Amino acid sequence: MSKTLFEKIWDWHVVATLKDGSVLLYIDRHLVHEVTSAQAFEGLRLAGRKVRRPKPNVRNNGPQYPDR
Repeated sequence: MSKTLFEKIWDWHVVATLKDGSVLLYIDRHLVHEVTSAQAFEGLRLAGRKVRRPKPNVRNNGPQYPDR
């Protein structure tokens, strides 16, 4: 049976399947959103971590409007 595009992309990015059924994925692109990225990068800083590969990060500077 053929796989969907989603299934193919998922399979290409699986690094490991853990004993509890969780899957470790390799993420090769990261969209940085101006609303929540400050908190995410602060969390990395507080944990003593760095961004492993900063070049594949894409930043969105557009205006943000609430849905309602």
